[in-house]
Amino acid sequence: MLSRTTPRLRGPITRIPRAISTTPTVHSIHTYNALRIISRTTAASQKSWIPIQPSQQPRAFSASALRTAETRVINVPAMAESISEGVLTTFHKQVGDYVEQDEEIASIETDKIDVAINASDSGTIAKLLVNEGDTVTVGQAVIELSLEKRDASQSAEVQPATEAKESKDGQSATQPMSQPETKPKPKKESTAAPAPSKPAAPVAGAQGPVSAYKGSRAERRVYKFANFAFVDEILNVMQERMARMRLRTAERLKQSQNTAAFLTTFNEVDMSKVMEFRAQNKDTVLQKHGVKLGFMGPVARASALALKEIPAINASIENDDTIVFRDYIDLSVAVATPKGLVTPVLRNMERLSVVGIEKGIAELGKKARDGKLTMDDLSGGSFTISNSGIWGSLFGTPIINVPQTAVLGIYGIQERPVAVKGQVEIRPMMYTALTYDHRLVDGREAVTFLTLVKKYLEDPASMLIE
Repeated sequence: MLSRTTPRLRGPITRIPRAISTTPTVHSIHTYNALRIISRTTAASQKSWIPIQPSQQPRAFSASALRTAETRVINVPAMAESISEGVLTTFHKQVGDYVEQDEEIASIETDKIDVAINASDSGTIAKLLVNEGDTVTVGQAVIELSLEKRDASQSAEVQPATEAKESKDGQSATQPMSQPETKPKPKKESTAAPAPSKPAAPVAGAQGPVSAYKGSRAERRVYKFANFAFVDEILNVMQERMARMRLRTAERLKQSQNTAAFLTTFNEVDMSKVMEFRAQNKDTVLQKHGVKLGFMGPVARASALALKEIPAINASIENDDTIVFRDYIDLSVAVATPKGLVTPVLRNMERLSVVGIEKGIAELGKKARDGKLTMDDLSGGSFTISNSGIWGSLFGTPIINVPQTAVLGIYGIQERPVAVKGQVEIRPMMYTALTYDHRLVDGREAVTFLTLVKKYLEDPASMLIE
């Protein structure tokens, strides 16, 4: 029987909820450290002291339990005035991954360029609101980001535990064996079946299960009837969704065919002088300017001089009734990429030298192959040059990039016998083709343009005095 004198207790006093009991005399229950005091309104007003188990101790209050991580929703960024939607092709990060601010999280494929979605803040990806392959619009929510910072203490706790486990494993691995030596027991004769041998390689023409012909491209079925037999071969077919860039390119090319009145004229150029000029200056240009001297520079410079004399080829038709003439030349350069054909624009080409044109085209080509082109790089353009000769093409008819009026195609250089001052000589010859819109450009103007290009390329020095 405990003394009626209240014991001297230390520690906090925590009030717990009143217990529901069938005994009407229970008023309250108080907990003092390891003792529970039950107050009863009895005649003697006695208090009973009952020890409690450690599992019944009140749990310590943690302020961290009330912390909730702030979240941030990442939306599709603005892409361009003419682009309002695209296909989310790839998530570079998944739920649970930590990202830094401005780190690329996803990629959107549009009709012309690829747009990156970057993290607005540092945090952990909490939720992906769309799936890969979904069409998203500007401003649409795509990712939910938790702004809770990475807890350094967690990684610090995990590391010692891992090191302890590794040290324990290493200690047990290096500890010498102290078990007593035992004599080997006599071997018992076993009746186990021998190990199965590897299956023999399938023999061509032999019949067997389908699994024996792994890697076969096609399934071959032979049907035999009374007097004849035939073979039904089913080939494997792979289907994939067409990229938006290729879809858009297809639409524009078809629109060009349906809109313009196509006509193509041809000529050929003796490239002897240009090749000699290139051989003499390519090393100097590479060392001084850091760019390779090719054939696009001289061809583009010759075209710029010819366009000054035939301005209609640099013009365009607007609203089917207005002709727009330009005093500048924005050169569109056709570049083939894995996702489709793009035509980045070299601005004010008429002001550039041969080396400046080569440098600008090289920069645009690299950006196109790396997928770094912007809308400013693709917008505009008044004239296009397509160089199919780099793939070995000898001849072709390029398609106009509407709303432009013409496109110049240059092709592979091959040595051919030609008549030079009454003598047959072997010269490096290149075919050129100009496809133009006959609604605006007449045949005389188109042929004159190609003749001027031929003149400048066969005599590169004449471009210096223009």
